[in-house]
Parts: sequence; C-alpha cells; structure tokens
Amino acid sequence: MLGRARFGSRESAVWTPGPEHLKRSRLAAAMRRWGFDDLEAFHAASVDKPEWFWPAAAEDLGVELKGTPQAVRDDSRGREFPRWFEGSSFNAVWSCVERHALDPQRAGKPAVIYEADSGQRRSVTYAQLQTEVDRCAAELRALGVQKGDRVALFMPPLPEAAAAMLGCAKIGAIIVPAFSGYGSDSLATRLQASEAAVLITVDGTTRRGKPVAMKDTVDAALKLSPSVRNVIVVRSSGQPVEMKAGRDHWWGEVSASSGEALERTTAEALDPNDPLLIIYTSGTTGAPKGILHSHFGYVLKAAIDFGYAFDVQEDDVIGWIADLGWNLGPLMVFGGLHFGSTVVFIEGVPDFPENDRLWRIVERNRVTLQGIAPTAARGLRARTDSARPTADIESLRAFASTGEAWDEPTWRWLFADVGQSRLPVLNYTGGTEVGGGILSCYTIAPQSPASFSGPLPGMDVDVFDANGRSTADVGEIVILNTWPGMAHGFWQADDRYLKTYWDRWTDVWVHGDLASVDADGFWHIHGRSDDTLKIGGRRVGPAEIESALVAQPGIAEAAVIGAPDEVKGQKVVAFVVARATELAGDESSLIAGVIAKLGKSLAPARVHIVAGLPKTKNGKIMRRAIRARYVGEPVGDMSALDPTTPLDSIPEQDRA
Repeated sequence: MLGRARFGSRESAVWTPGPEHLKRSRLAAAMRRWGFDDLEAFHAASVDKPEWFWPAAAEDLGVELKGTPQAVRDDSRGREFPRWFEGSSFNAVWSCVERHALDPQRAGKPAVIYEADSGQRRSVTYAQLQTEVDRCAAELRALGVQKGDRVALFMPPLPEAAAAMLGCAKIGAIIVPAFSGYGSDSLATRLQASEAAVLITVDGTTRRGKPVAMKDTVDAALKLSPSVRNVIVVRSSGQPVEMKAGRDHWWGEVSASSGEALERTTAEALDPNDPLLIIYTSGTTGAPKGILHSHFGYVLKAAIDFGYAFDVQEDDVIGWIADLGWNLGPLMVFGGLHFGSTVVFIEGVPDFPENDRLWRIVERNRVTLQGIAPTAARGLRARTDSARPTADIESLRAFASTGEAWDEPTWRWLFADVGQSRLPVLNYTGGTEVGGGILSCYTIAPQSPASFSGPLPGMDVDVFDANGRSTADVGEIVILNTWPGMAHGFWQADDRYLKTYWDRWTDVWVHGDLASVDADGFWHIHGRSDDTLKIGGRRVGPAEIESALVAQPGIAEAAVIGAPDEVKGQKVVAFVVARATELAGDESSLIAGVIAKLGKSLAPARVHIVAGLPKTKNGKIMRRAIRARYVGEPVGDMSALDPTTPLDSIPEQDRA
C-alpha cells in the first residue's frame, strides 16, 4: 500500500474494546478466518490484494452476485473510471428486501419504523415492504418508466421513501433523492440536471410542528422542469393539495395493467455497474454535482462500512436523523436493510416537541445503534444543561456520528455523561462521492476523543502536504487506490469529475478535507480545504446561495462564507454589493428572498451590504480572505489580490 495503515494506540485511548465486542464483531470473526490478528495487517492486505479482498468481503457480508465475473476490476476506461465484476449480475433489491421477505424468520420483522416530526409513529415489516416495493415498481412501469430513466424523490424519511428507492432499483430506474427542505428553485435545479421523468413526493409534512406544503413546492418546481411527466403523491400529513389531472397520481392508485405480472417476478438482473443513484451535492462553483453510484458498488461499500466498522447485524435497531436527500439516508436504506436489521427513520430534530425526544425514541424502539451529529449533540447538551438522559437507553451498544468535526467537550459529554463511558462513539467521515466512509472508528479498535481509529477496509488513505508528499502536519486527505463504492463519475459531466478529484496529482483522489494523524495513530478531520461550507453536518456550496442573492433586485454581486457557530459548527454569512442604479433590500428581505428560493436550511444567518468584494487579478472572489478577515484570523498570502478590490470593505464579526 502507498498510504498509512495507522490505527490509534491503546495507550492514549479513552475507550478500548472488551471481550464482548471482540466476540460479537463480524470483522473480528472474518479476520480470524482470513488469518489476521491485528487491524494494521488486515488493512494492508485489503489494499494490497484487491483481487482477494473485494470478492472475499462481498461473500463474507452476503452481497451476492449471480454468475461468474470476468474480472474483479476493469480499468480499460482509465484508472478514474473502473468497472467492477463485469460478467455477473446484481440488483440491490435482492440484498435489501427480497431475500429477507422470503425468509420466514425475517419476513414478519420490522424493516422500517417511522418517527414523524408530528409525533406519528408507524412501521412496516420486511414482507410489507416487499409488497410496497412491488407496487411502486408496477406503478412506475405503468407510467412508462424504463431502465435508466430517472425518478426523483422529494419526501421525508417515510417507509414509502424506502419502498420508492427499492421500487426504482427493482426495474433499473435511477433514483434521484432530493433534500426534503429544499425550496422550489433548488428542487428544480436537480430535476432539470437529471432530466427526471417522474417525481415521487408527499402531500405535506411538518417541521417543529408547523405545516410544510411539500406538494406546493413541487408544483412550483415543475413549472421549470419540463422533463417530469408524472408525479406520485403519498398521503402522509392529510394536508389538502391540488392534483393536476393526467400528471398527478396518488401512491398506490396508479392504474397498472401489468402490475400482477410484475409482482410475481424478482428484481431485474442488472450489470453490477448499472446506475442506482444520482445524489446531488454542492460544490464551490457552478451547478450541484450529480454523483453517480452503481448497484453493486454502493451496496458493497455500505455493507463494509456498516458491517465491519459499525458491526451492524440482524439483531440491530438503527436510529438516525437522516434526510434521504443526503448520502446518509440512502446508506440507511441500503446498508441497514442489507443486514436484515430494523432502521428507524427519524424526521425532524432531536429536541422537538420535547428536549429528550431522541432518547425517548431510543427507549421506545429499543435502538441499539444511535446516530447523532455533533450539531445535534451540541444543541441537546445546551438545552439540557449537560444532563444525562432520564429515558432508558440501556439498549444502546454504540453511538455513530458523521458529517462534521466534533468539539471535544461535546464529545466527552456524549461519551462520559450520556454513554457512561460504556458506549463507543463510532465517528465516521467520507462523502457522497466515496459512497460512504474514508475513516471510521471500529467496535474492536481503541478510541480517543473526537477522532477516528483509522481507515476503512480497502481504502488506501494518506495526508499530503502542498507538494504531494505524506506529512505529519495538517494536509489534504487523499485516497491512493480505487474501490467499488466510488462514484462512477458525475452525471453527464465526466470532465468536471476529473477536474474535481483527479487533476491535482497523478492517480491521486483529493477529497477536499483537511486531516492529520497524531503521534498516537489517531486520525483527525479539520474541515474543508476549499470554499464548501458544512452547516449542521450538511455540505453546502456557496454558489447556489450567492445566485439566490444576486437574483434579488438591487444586488450586483455576492459572496458566501461559513463562520463559526457554537451549535451548528458553521453558519452562513453573506456579503453583497448593491447596484449603483437600483435600490437593494435590507438584510431581512434578502434573507427572506433566499428562503423563498432555496428553503430555510440554506438561508444566511447574516447578510452584510458592502462596497466591494476582494478578488484575484483574474476576477475570482477571494472567499478565504473574506472569511479570515470576518472571523479575525490571519489572511495569509494576498499577493493575488487585485488592488482595486481591497479587503477593507469586509467588516469584522461583532463579538459583543
């Protein structure tokens, strides 16, 4: 291997696995069968022997291909676009629902439990989920959807959302999940980019108890999205909606003459590399990036991460607040359901309607693995004055966390006060483009506060300095090999994909996160190395927000940065330049304009109207310099600054 097979040492750990963790661990069992007695040696082999590791992991984790593949990996299109296990066939639905529904021991077990923002709770078994998947597939076929067509999902994490994902996968349609908090413009952007033929949504939902008319957002977005021919609407909240004749259909009521025949068939046998998902994620410039994932690669990566790092097994109940428009939502569906576990979809926030809502959900559903973002943990800690939950959370065996860096005081509160120093915090980081994680904690590896135990299996990871050399200091996290779960490019934009991840150093994937490995072998993430923001654990590009600001009357230019926030980690702060000949709105009206276009989740916390924005000599806005001045950090090398665009107009953050 080229990178580092470093894992944190026991000497500096605050948690170490006990005999019960080693006895339960599916990874420990696999390592024993394969002849490895430590993680470092196993990890090195998983990287150095890909022809052995990927088939062995797939077999061990139950990700079953049909037929004999011609080769594990085919690089004929170039190293950046490998194809995996060609000559065999696979469908994600085989792994995630069909085999469980056919098993008498699992068919009646809850597959998905829904805990709504409104307090509603319902669940479906694996057998019931199979019926819903079949029905959705039949309805899509009746609406003319074929293999390769795109079907967008704009809905909360309902059981029907899991059925819709799997219904698309069954017939080879490509799923395009969209964040349920988007405004009409953001939704339309993704519908246009994917040229979606069908959109599946809900009548409405609630957020913190307030009604949200999601179907109204859809209707506004469709005025800009001519490719969408049909809309399927799930009855969820009971809110009244306008249904357009010939276009809009209620879930379960589409006339499908082919339905009976389809329900008696198994999922379509696909090439393992056939597209499963296009997940849109924001970049620093331009339109959102459509990350393309395949059936086999996405399921195998989810199985490795959930199975080997989190030790998910059939007896687990996984709880996580995970919107289906971000990568974690699909990972819950395809990773959690693959193992026959129960996934608890939690809509809303962890502290509404009561401060202890999250822990009551754990108690009520006997959750064993609870995901919690650092932002959510900070909020709960503040609202409960660092108290331990009064709910019964003894069912938990571990916490999981992803999306952003921890601050150590909050991590210690979760670990020591909430978990009583008994439960590991399985910190996990990666990205949509990776198909899952790059680094993680393990149930069989030591842990130190707010860090990662080491790389995930099969991932050749290092930290590079500015010259492309391995460094002990903070640098770029890079991946030095390829893996089945990696993106198969950007949807209809391969050149942009290459430029984003592969152009900096030859044969090196540059992920865009800053990282370091400490003297004890623990890994740390230090935030983004580009202009992308992390707001509440969600990656947000400045371009969409800037466009929404510039679209408003009187605004000539805009720049958006992320500033430190005690609860969210970062908050959006915008700087706008008014047109000389047109009156600009005030701060509140500009924020309201962004909310109307993009939704509240992307709205700036502050908008500053300034005389000008600092730019490079070739006209690029210097967002890093803006952020440094605003938060009071050194601005660094300013040799590229155009002297006609000084930094002086940027205010410093009010620290009163």
